[in-house]
Amino acid sequence: MAKAPVLTPRADDFPRWYQDLITKAELADNGPVRGTMVIRPYGYGLWERMQAEMDARIKETGTQNAYFPLLIPESYLAREADHVEGFAPELAVVTHGGGKELEEPAVVRPTSEMIINEYFSKWVQSYRDLPLLINQWANVVRWELRPRLFLRTSEFLWQEGHTAHATYEEARDFAAHIHRQVYEDFMLNVLAMDVVPGRKTVKERFAGAINTLTLEGMMGDGKALQMATSHELGQNFAKAFHTGYLSKDGRQELVWQTSWGSTTRMIGALVMMHGDDNGLRVPPRLAQIQAVVLAIKGDEPVLAKVRELGDRLKAAGVRVHVDDRTDTPFGRRAVDWELKGVPVRIEIGPRDLENGAAMLVRRIPGGKEPVSLDALVPLLPEILEEDQALLLRQSRERRESRTTEVSTFEEAVEAATTGGWARIPWAALGEEGEAKLADHAVTVRCLVTEDGSVPDDGDAPGNVAVVARAY
Repeated sequence: MAKAPVLTPRADDFPRWYQDLITKAELADNGPVRGTMVIRPYGYGLWERMQAEMDARIKETGTQNAYFPLLIPESYLAREADHVEGFAPELAVVTHGGGKELEEPAVVRPTSEMIINEYFSKWVQSYRDLPLLINQWANVVRWELRPRLFLRTSEFLWQEGHTAHATYEEARDFAAHIHRQVYEDFMLNVLAMDVVPGRKTVKERFAGAINTLTLEGMMGDGKALQMATSHELGQNFAKAFHTGYLSKDGRQELVWQTSWGSTTRMIGALVMMHGDDNGLRVPPRLAQIQAVVLAIKGDEPVLAKVRELGDRLKAAGVRVHVDDRTDTPFGRRAVDWELKGVPVRIEIGPRDLENGAAMLVRRIPGGKEPVSLDALVPLLPEILEEDQALLLRQSRERRESRTTEVSTFEEAVEAATTGGWARIPWAALGEEGEAKLADHAVTVRCLVTEDGSVPDDGDAPGNVAVVARAY
Protein backbone atom coordinates (compact mmCIF):
# COMPACT_ATOMS: atom_id res chain seq x y z
CA MET A 1 0.00 0.00 0.00
CA ALA A 2 1.41 3.41 -1.01
CA LYS A 3 2.51 5.64 1.83
CA ALA A 4 0.37 8.79 2.21
CA PRO A 5 2.25 12.03 1.40
CA VAL A 6 3.24 14.27 4.32
CA LEU A 7 1.65 17.27 2.57
CA THR A 8 -1.35 17.57 0.27
CA PRO A 9 0.19 17.79 -3.23
CA ARG A 10 0.20 21.36 -4.55
CA ALA A 11 -1.37 20.28 -7.86
CA ASP A 12 -4.31 18.68 -6.02
CA ASP A 13 -5.21 21.53 -3.67
CA PHE A 14 -2.86 24.51 -3.41
CA PRO A 15 -4.65 26.21 -0.45
CA ARG A 16 -4.68 22.95 1.53
CA TRP A 17 -1.00 22.36 0.70
CA TYR A 18 -0.23 25.86 2.01
CA GLN A 19 -2.12 25.26 5.26
CA ASP A 20 -0.50 21.81 5.69
CA LEU A 21 2.96 23.25 5.24
CA ILE A 22 2.40 26.16 7.68
CA THR A 23 1.28 23.65 10.31
CA LYS A 24 3.74 20.79 9.73
CA ALA A 25 6.80 23.01 9.30
CA GLU A 26 5.81 24.58 12.63
CA LEU A 27 5.57 28.14 11.33
CA ALA A 28 2.31 29.25 12.97
CA ASP A 29 -1.00 28.24 14.53
CA ASN A 30 -4.37 29.97 14.49
CA GLY A 31 -4.90 32.25 17.49
CA PRO A 32 -7.88 32.04 19.88
CA VAL A 33 -9.62 35.07 18.32
CA ARG A 34 -10.68 34.56 14.70
CA GLY A 35 -8.13 36.09 12.32
CA THR A 36 -5.23 36.12 14.78
CA MET A 37 -2.17 33.87 14.69
CA VAL A 38 0.52 32.49 16.98
CA ILE A 39 3.88 32.65 15.21
CA ARG A 40 5.93 29.65 16.36
CA PRO A 41 9.69 29.87 17.00
CA TYR A 42 10.76 28.57 13.58
CA GLY A 43 8.41 30.99 11.83
CA TYR A 44 9.46 33.84 14.08
CA GLY A 45 13.11 33.03 13.37
CA LEU A 46 12.40 33.71 9.68
CA TRP A 47 10.80 37.04 10.62
CA GLU A 48 13.82 37.95 12.79
CA ARG A 49 16.14 37.33 9.86
CA MET A 50 13.88 39.43 7.62
CA GLN A 51 13.86 42.18 10.24
CA ALA A 52 17.63 42.21 10.53
CA GLU A 53 18.20 42.43 6.77
CA MET A 54 15.49 45.05 6.25
CA ASP A 55 16.48 47.11 9.27
CA ALA A 56 20.07 47.41 8.06
CA ARG A 57 18.88 48.62 4.64
CA ILE A 58 16.42 51.08 6.18
CA LYS A 59 19.07 52.56 8.46
CA GLU A 60 21.43 53.02 5.51
CA THR A 61 18.96 55.64 4.23
CA GLY A 62 19.42 57.69 7.41
CA THR A 63 16.08 56.55 8.86
CA GLN A 64 15.87 55.99 12.63
CA ASN A 65 13.61 53.62 14.53
CA ALA A 66 11.00 54.89 16.99
CA TYR A 67 7.80 53.62 18.59
CA PHE A 68 4.31 55.12 18.71
CA PRO A 69 1.24 54.04 20.74
CA LEU A 70 -1.02 51.16 19.75
CA LEU A 71 -4.16 53.11 20.70
CA ILE A 72 -5.06 56.15 18.61
CA PRO A 73 -7.83 58.67 19.42
CA GLU A 74 -10.71 58.07 17.02
CA SER A 75 -10.85 61.79 16.17
CA TYR A 76 -7.38 61.59 14.58
CA LEU A 77 -8.68 59.38 11.77
CA ALA A 78 -11.42 61.81 10.81
CA ARG A 79 -8.88 64.51 9.89
CA GLU A 80 -8.01 62.91 6.52
CA ALA A 81 -11.23 61.95 4.73
CA ASP A 82 -9.85 59.49 2.14
CA HIS A 83 -7.77 57.77 4.81
CA VAL A 84 -10.63 57.17 7.25
CA GLU A 85 -12.92 56.02 4.42
CA GLY A 86 -10.30 53.56 3.22
CA PHE A 87 -9.76 51.99 6.65
CA ALA A 88 -13.25 52.25 8.20
CA PRO A 89 -14.34 48.66 7.38
CA GLU A 90 -11.19 47.21 9.00
CA LEU A 91 -11.08 49.17 12.26
CA ALA A 92 -11.11 47.67 15.75
CA VAL A 93 -12.30 50.27 18.28
CA VAL A 94 -11.86 50.28 22.08
CA THR A 95 -14.86 51.86 23.83
CA HIS A 96 -14.27 50.79 27.45
CA GLY A 97 -11.22 50.78 29.73
CA GLY A 98 -10.79 50.32 33.47
CA GLY A 99 -14.43 49.29 33.77
CA LYS A 100 -15.71 52.60 32.37
CA GLU A 101 -16.79 53.92 29.00
CA LEU A 102 -14.05 56.03 27.46
CA GLU A 103 -14.72 59.72 26.84
CA GLU A 104 -13.36 59.20 23.34
CA PRO A 105 -13.10 55.78 21.68
CA ALA A 106 -9.59 54.63 20.73
CA VAL A 107 -8.77 52.89 17.48
CA VAL A 108 -6.35 49.96 17.63
CA ARG A 109 -3.54 50.94 15.24
CA PRO A 110 -4.40 49.99 11.62
CA THR A 111 -1.47 52.15 10.42
CA SER A 112 0.19 55.17 12.00
CA GLU A 113 -0.03 58.12 9.60
CA MET A 114 -2.47 59.83 11.95
CA ILE A 115 -0.62 59.56 15.24
CA ILE A 116 2.81 60.07 13.71
CA ASN A 117 1.64 63.28 12.04
CA GLU A 118 0.39 64.55 15.38
CA TYR A 119 4.00 64.37 16.59
CA PHE A 120 5.64 65.41 13.33
CA SER A 121 3.66 68.66 13.64
CA LYS A 122 5.33 69.23 17.04
CA TRP A 123 8.83 68.12 16.05
CA VAL A 124 9.13 70.00 12.75
CA GLN A 125 9.52 73.76 13.13
CA SER A 126 12.02 74.87 10.48
CA TYR A 127 13.81 73.60 7.39
CA ARG A 128 16.66 72.56 9.71
CA ASP A 129 14.42 69.77 11.08
CA LEU A 130 14.01 68.21 7.63
CA PRO A 131 14.09 65.61 6.34
CA LEU A 132 12.58 63.76 9.28
CA LEU A 133 12.97 60.02 8.69
CA ILE A 134 11.26 57.60 11.10
CA ASN A 135 10.59 53.85 10.99
CA GLN A 136 8.60 51.71 13.40
CA TRP A 137 8.60 47.93 13.93
CA ALA A 138 5.19 47.11 15.39
CA ASN A 139 1.93 45.20 15.16
CA VAL A 140 -1.25 46.48 13.54
CA VAL A 141 -4.88 45.37 13.58
CA ARG A 142 -7.13 45.37 10.51
CA TRP A 143 -10.26 43.29 11.03
CA GLU A 144 -10.12 40.56 8.40
CA LEU A 145 -13.24 38.81 7.13
CA ARG A 146 -11.44 35.98 5.29
CA PRO A 147 -8.29 35.24 7.30
CA ARG A 148 -5.42 33.08 6.10
CA LEU A 149 -2.24 32.59 8.13
CA PHE A 150 0.48 35.12 7.22
CA LEU A 151 -1.40 36.36 4.14
CA ARG A 152 -4.44 37.99 5.73
CA THR A 153 -4.74 38.11 9.51
CA SER A 154 -6.52 40.60 11.76
CA GLU A 155 -3.26 41.28 13.57
CA PHE A 156 0.12 41.15 11.85
CA LEU A 157 3.67 42.37 12.33
CA TRP A 158 5.32 44.93 10.07
CA GLN A 159 7.62 47.86 9.69
CA GLU A 160 6.16 51.20 8.69
CA GLY A 161 8.31 54.12 7.61
CA HIS A 162 7.11 57.73 7.77
CA THR A 163 9.08 60.70 6.48
CA ALA A 164 8.67 64.46 6.06
CA HIS A 165 10.53 66.50 3.43
CA ALA A 166 10.87 70.11 2.33
CA THR A 167 9.85 69.54 -1.30
CA TYR A 168 7.71 67.28 -3.45
CA GLU A 169 10.79 66.15 -5.39
CA GLU A 170 12.64 65.06 -2.23
CA ALA A 171 9.64 63.05 -1.00
CA ARG A 172 9.06 61.49 -4.44
CA ASP A 173 12.71 60.45 -4.75
CA PHE A 174 12.82 59.05 -1.21
CA ALA A 175 9.70 56.90 -1.78
CA ALA A 176 11.30 55.59 -4.99
CA HIS A 177 14.60 54.90 -3.20
CA ILE A 178 12.83 52.82 -0.52
CA HIS A 179 10.91 50.99 -3.25
CA ARG A 180 13.98 49.92 -5.21
CA GLN A 181 17.08 50.10 -2.97
CA VAL A 182 15.45 48.78 0.21
CA TYR A 183 12.50 46.57 -0.72
CA GLU A 184 13.43 45.29 -4.18
CA ASP A 185 17.07 44.75 -3.21
CA PHE A 186 16.00 42.75 -0.15
CA MET A 187 13.54 40.61 -2.09
CA LEU A 188 15.90 39.83 -4.94
CA ASN A 189 19.11 39.36 -2.98
CA VAL A 190 17.88 37.83 0.29
CA LEU A 191 14.46 36.30 -0.35
CA ALA A 192 15.50 35.19 -3.88
CA MET A 193 12.09 36.35 -5.08
CA ASP A 194 11.53 37.66 -8.56
CA VAL A 195 9.23 40.72 -8.22
CA VAL A 196 7.73 43.24 -10.62
CA PRO A 197 8.19 46.84 -9.48
CA GLY A 198 5.37 49.10 -10.61
CA ARG A 199 2.92 51.89 -9.91
CA LYS A 200 -0.58 51.30 -8.55
CA THR A 201 -3.59 52.63 -10.42
CA VAL A 202 -5.69 55.37 -8.80
CA LYS A 203 -8.23 52.70 -7.78
CA GLU A 204 -5.60 50.53 -6.08
CA ARG A 205 -3.41 53.16 -4.41
CA PHE A 206 -3.16 53.61 -0.63
CA ALA A 207 -5.98 55.61 0.98
CA GLY A 208 -4.76 59.22 1.30
CA ALA A 209 -1.74 58.85 -1.02
CA ILE A 210 -1.06 60.63 -4.32
CA ASN A 211 1.01 57.70 -5.60
CA THR A 212 1.72 54.14 -4.51
CA LEU A 213 4.68 52.09 -5.68
CA THR A 214 4.43 48.31 -5.32
CA LEU A 215 6.36 45.08 -5.74
CA GLU A 216 4.29 42.16 -7.03
CA GLY A 217 5.40 38.53 -6.87
CA MET A 218 3.98 35.48 -8.67
CA MET A 219 3.20 32.61 -6.34
CA GLY A 220 3.47 28.93 -7.22
CA ASP A 221 -0.16 28.77 -8.39
CA GLY A 222 0.21 31.78 -10.69
CA LYS A 223 -1.61 34.27 -8.43
CA ALA A 224 -0.04 37.58 -7.50
CA LEU A 225 0.89 38.78 -4.03
CA GLN A 226 1.61 42.40 -3.14
CA MET A 227 4.92 42.19 -1.33
CA ALA A 228 5.62 45.76 -0.13
CA THR A 229 4.48 49.28 -0.93
CA SER A 230 5.94 52.77 -0.80
CA HIS A 231 3.59 55.76 -0.88
CA GLU A 232 3.90 59.41 -1.78
CA LEU A 233 1.45 61.14 0.56
CA GLY A 234 1.84 64.59 -0.96
CA GLN A 235 0.61 67.20 1.54
CA ASN A 236 -2.69 65.52 2.42
CA PHE A 237 -1.72 64.61 5.98
CA ALA A 238 0.35 67.78 6.41
CA LYS A 239 -2.78 69.84 5.72
CA ALA A 240 -4.89 67.77 8.10
CA PHE A 241 -2.38 67.97 10.95
CA HIS A 242 -0.84 71.39 10.14
CA THR A 243 2.61 69.86 9.75
CA GLY A 244 4.60 72.85 8.53
CA TYR A 245 8.03 74.44 8.69
CA LEU A 246 9.70 77.83 8.30
CA SER A 247 11.66 77.83 5.04
CA LYS A 248 15.12 79.37 4.51
CA ASP A 249 13.54 82.53 3.12
CA GLY A 250 11.17 82.88 6.08
CA ARG A 251 7.94 81.50 4.56
CA GLN A 252 5.68 79.06 6.34
CA GLU A 253 5.40 75.87 4.20
CA LEU A 254 3.73 72.50 4.51
CA VAL A 255 5.94 69.39 4.46
CA TRP A 256 5.74 66.68 1.78
CA GLN A 257 5.51 63.12 3.11
CA THR A 258 6.01 59.42 2.41
CA SER A 259 5.01 56.22 4.15
CA TRP A 260 6.06 52.67 3.31
CA GLY A 261 5.67 49.20 4.75
CA SER A 262 6.35 45.46 4.57
CA THR A 263 4.81 42.74 6.73
CA THR A 264 4.86 39.14 7.94
CA ARG A 265 2.99 38.46 4.68
CA MET A 266 6.50 37.90 3.29
CA ILE A 267 6.63 34.60 5.20
CA GLY A 268 3.50 33.49 3.36
CA ALA A 269 5.14 34.55 0.10
CA LEU A 270 8.23 32.52 0.99
CA VAL A 271 6.05 29.43 1.36
CA MET A 272 4.02 29.95 -1.82
CA MET A 273 6.86 31.05 -4.09
CA HIS A 274 9.62 28.61 -3.06
CA GLY A 275 7.79 25.69 -1.40
CA ASP A 276 7.31 22.30 -3.05
CA ASP A 277 5.49 19.06 -2.27
CA ASN A 278 8.14 18.20 0.34
CA GLY A 279 7.88 21.47 2.26
CA LEU A 280 9.65 24.79 2.48
CA ARG A 281 12.78 25.75 0.56
CA VAL A 282 14.43 28.59 2.46
CA PRO A 283 16.90 30.83 0.60
CA PRO A 284 20.34 30.34 2.18
CA ARG A 285 20.91 34.07 2.77
CA LEU A 286 17.68 34.21 4.76
CA ALA A 287 17.85 30.87 6.58
CA GLN A 288 18.47 31.04 10.31
CA ILE A 289 19.78 27.48 9.88
CA GLN A 290 21.74 27.12 6.63
CA ALA A 291 23.01 23.61 7.38
CA VAL A 292 21.95 20.94 9.83
CA VAL A 293 24.42 18.20 10.77
CA LEU A 294 22.59 14.99 11.70
CA ALA A 295 23.91 12.05 13.65
CA ILE A 296 22.29 8.93 12.19
CA LYS A 297 23.06 6.79 15.24
CA GLY A 298 24.13 7.48 18.81
CA ASP A 299 27.63 5.97 18.60
CA GLU A 300 30.05 8.16 20.55
CA PRO A 301 32.54 8.57 17.64
CA VAL A 302 29.65 9.68 15.38
CA LEU A 303 28.37 12.18 17.96
CA ALA A 304 31.86 13.55 18.46
CA LYS A 305 32.39 14.00 14.70
CA VAL A 306 28.98 15.63 14.22
CA ARG A 307 29.69 18.17 16.98
CA GLU A 308 33.21 18.82 15.74
CA LEU A 309 31.96 19.41 12.17
CA GLY A 310 29.28 21.75 13.52
CA ASP A 311 31.97 23.82 15.26
CA ARG A 312 34.10 23.98 12.11
CA LEU A 313 31.18 25.09 9.97
CA LYS A 314 30.20 27.72 12.52
CA ALA A 315 33.77 29.03 12.56
CA ALA A 316 33.60 29.28 8.75
CA GLY A 317 30.55 31.57 9.04
CA VAL A 318 27.82 29.03 8.28
CA ARG A 319 24.67 29.22 10.42
CA VAL A 320 24.60 25.62 11.55
CA HIS A 321 22.56 23.40 13.85
CA VAL A 322 23.74 20.05 15.22
CA ASP A 323 20.97 17.46 15.48
CA ASP A 324 22.24 14.77 17.84
CA ARG A 325 18.78 13.70 19.07
CA THR A 326 19.43 10.02 18.38
CA ASP A 327 16.56 8.99 20.65
CA THR A 328 14.28 10.26 17.85
CA PRO A 329 14.27 8.08 14.70
CA PHE A 330 16.57 9.41 11.98
CA GLY A 331 13.86 9.21 9.27
CA ARG A 332 11.50 11.40 11.25
CA ARG A 333 14.20 13.99 11.88
CA ALA A 334 15.20 14.05 8.19
CA VAL A 335 11.57 14.62 7.14
CA ASP A 336 11.19 17.43 9.70
CA TRP A 337 14.23 19.28 8.37
CA GLU A 338 13.01 18.70 4.82
CA LEU A 339 9.67 20.28 5.74
CA LYS A 340 11.40 23.25 7.32
CA GLY A 341 13.39 23.83 4.16
CA VAL A 342 16.89 23.98 5.65
CA PRO A 343 19.13 24.37 2.56
CA VAL A 344 21.64 21.64 3.41
CA ARG A 345 21.60 18.47 5.50
CA ILE A 346 24.84 16.69 6.36
CA GLU A 347 24.16 13.15 7.55
CA ILE A 348 26.81 11.10 9.35
CA GLY A 349 26.60 7.50 10.54
CA PRO A 350 29.17 4.85 11.53
CA ARG A 351 29.73 3.71 7.93
CA ASP A 352 30.21 7.30 6.74
CA LEU A 353 32.74 7.82 9.50
CA GLU A 354 34.69 4.75 8.40
CA ASN A 355 34.84 6.16 4.87
CA GLY A 356 35.84 9.65 6.03
CA ALA A 357 32.74 11.06 4.34
CA ALA A 358 29.24 12.40 4.98
CA MET A 359 26.05 12.34 2.95
CA LEU A 360 25.34 15.84 1.62
CA VAL A 361 21.61 16.45 0.95
CA ARG A 362 20.69 19.64 -0.91
CA ARG A 363 17.12 20.76 -0.28
CA ILE A 364 16.78 23.37 -3.04
CA PRO A 365 17.88 21.52 -6.22
CA GLY A 366 17.25 18.14 -4.57
CA GLY A 367 19.62 15.17 -4.61
CA LYS A 368 22.28 13.74 -2.33
CA GLU A 369 25.90 12.64 -2.68
CA PRO A 370 28.74 11.49 -0.41
CA VAL A 371 31.35 14.18 0.21
CA SER A 372 34.70 13.91 1.96
CA LEU A 373 34.59 15.32 5.49
CA ASP A 374 37.69 17.39 4.72
CA ALA A 375 36.00 18.94 1.66
CA LEU A 376 32.73 19.90 3.35
CA VAL A 377 33.74 23.14 5.09
CA PRO A 378 35.24 24.90 2.05
CA LEU A 379 32.50 23.50 -0.23
CA LEU A 380 29.45 24.61 1.71
CA PRO A 381 29.55 28.42 1.16
CA GLU A 382 29.85 27.82 -2.59
CA ILE A 383 26.86 25.44 -2.57
CA LEU A 384 24.74 27.87 -0.58
CA GLU A 385 25.36 30.67 -3.08
CA GLU A 386 24.54 28.34 -6.01
CA ASP A 387 21.25 27.41 -4.39
CA GLN A 388 20.39 31.03 -3.60
CA ALA A 389 20.82 31.90 -7.28
CA LEU A 390 18.80 28.86 -8.37
CA LEU A 391 15.74 29.91 -6.34
CA LEU A 392 15.76 33.39 -7.87
CA ARG A 393 16.17 31.94 -11.36
CA GLN A 394 13.29 29.52 -10.85
CA SER A 395 10.96 32.24 -9.60
CA ARG A 396 11.84 34.47 -12.57
CA GLU A 397 11.37 31.65 -15.06
CA ARG A 398 7.94 30.88 -13.58
CA ARG A 399 6.78 34.47 -13.96
CA GLU A 400 8.14 34.87 -17.46
CA SER A 401 6.70 31.57 -18.71
CA ARG A 402 3.25 32.28 -17.24
CA THR A 403 2.89 35.92 -18.30
CA THR A 404 1.04 36.54 -21.56
CA GLU A 405 1.16 39.66 -23.73
CA VAL A 406 -2.43 40.49 -24.72
CA SER A 407 -4.28 43.29 -26.48
CA THR A 408 -7.92 42.82 -25.43
CA PHE A 409 -9.91 42.70 -22.20
CA GLU A 410 -11.10 39.16 -22.94
CA GLU A 411 -7.55 37.88 -23.48
CA ALA A 412 -6.42 39.51 -20.22
CA VAL A 413 -9.22 37.81 -18.27
CA GLU A 414 -8.47 34.43 -19.84
CA ALA A 415 -4.77 34.62 -18.98
CA ALA A 416 -5.46 35.77 -15.40
CA THR A 417 -8.10 33.14 -14.70
CA THR A 418 -6.10 30.19 -16.02
CA GLY A 419 -3.14 30.39 -13.66
CA GLY A 420 -1.06 33.24 -15.03
CA TRP A 421 -0.61 36.98 -15.52
CA ALA A 422 -1.40 39.24 -18.46
CA ARG A 423 0.28 42.38 -19.71
CA ILE A 424 -2.14 44.64 -21.59
CA PRO A 425 -1.67 48.23 -22.81
CA TRP A 426 -3.27 50.54 -20.21
CA ALA A 427 -4.80 52.52 -23.07
CA ALA A 428 -6.66 49.37 -24.16
CA LEU A 429 -7.93 48.61 -20.64
CA GLY A 430 -8.36 51.93 -18.84
CA GLU A 431 -10.37 52.62 -15.70
CA GLU A 432 -13.54 51.25 -17.29
CA GLY A 433 -11.87 47.92 -18.09
CA GLU A 434 -10.24 47.86 -14.66
CA ALA A 435 -13.67 48.14 -13.02
CA LYS A 436 -15.01 45.26 -15.16
CA LEU A 437 -12.11 43.01 -14.10
CA ALA A 438 -13.67 42.78 -10.64
CA ASP A 439 -16.49 40.66 -12.11
CA HIS A 440 -13.84 37.99 -12.74
CA ALA A 441 -11.99 38.40 -9.39
CA VAL A 442 -9.08 39.94 -11.32
CA THR A 443 -7.23 43.19 -10.57
CA VAL A 444 -4.61 45.44 -12.09
CA ARG A 445 -1.60 44.65 -9.93
CA CYS A 446 0.46 47.57 -11.21
CA LEU A 447 1.37 49.75 -14.16
CA VAL A 448 4.78 49.45 -15.81
CA THR A 449 6.37 50.90 -18.93
CA GLU A 450 6.77 48.78 -22.06
CA ASP A 451 10.29 47.80 -20.98
CA GLY A 452 9.15 46.88 -17.45
CA SER A 453 10.40 49.94 -15.58
CA VAL A 454 8.28 52.08 -13.25
CA PRO A 455 6.36 54.87 -15.03
CA ASP A 456 6.63 58.45 -13.77
CA ASP A 457 2.97 59.07 -14.55
CA GLY A 458 0.00 56.74 -14.29
CA ASP A 459 -1.39 58.01 -17.60
CA ALA A 460 1.86 58.15 -19.56
CA PRO A 461 1.61 56.90 -23.16
CA GLY A 462 2.81 53.33 -23.47
CA ASN A 463 1.98 52.27 -19.91
CA VAL A 464 1.24 48.57 -19.54
CA ALA A 465 -1.12 47.06 -16.95
CA VAL A 466 -0.08 43.84 -15.21
CA VAL A 467 -3.31 41.94 -14.59
CA ALA A 468 -3.80 38.91 -12.33
CA ARG A 469 -5.80 37.22 -9.65
CA ALA A 470 -4.24 37.93 -6.28
CA TYR A 471 -4.12 37.01 -2.63
